[in-house]
Amino acid sequence: MKKSFLWLMATLVISLVAGYLVGDSVGYKRAEADIKNLDEVAAQKAADDLAKASNPFQAVNPLEGVESNPFEKAKKVLNPF
Repeated sequence: MKKSFLWLMATLVISLVAGYLVGDSVGYKRAEADIKNLDEVAAQKAADDLAKASNPFQAVNPLEGVESNPFEKAKKVLNPF
């Protein structure tokens, strides 16, 4: 009875240690992959932001919304004919 209990406890301890080591290794590799992926995404976003900021053709047009002749509306309102 004592011998089987000792074998059971030894097997349990060995299994727990092996599971911890394997799980830690798998978790570490998964975390490394996640960090590498996040670094790549951050680098890509920074490159896109830099390209967008340095491109003068994507800048905001200061004349956007300005009419070619601002008096055209006043002319239509004042001249009913």
